[in-house]
Amino acid sequence: MRPVRREKLNRVANSGENPGFDFLQECWNDDPALQIAIKKLLVKFPQWGIAIVDGVLRC
Repeated sequence: MRPVRREKLNRVANSGENPGFDFLQECWNDDPALQIAIKKLLVKFPQWGIAIVDGVLRC
């Protein structure tokens, strides 16, 4: 499942389309390696209104 999620996160990084909080939360909780990619996306797209607070994603 990780390669599929990684690919979707890469597409999001290129398009800027918000994948949705639920998808990001699922990736965040299931795979710590994807947390780095998600952190980079949230810095790149602050308009999504999603932040990391005390190690937890918040909408």
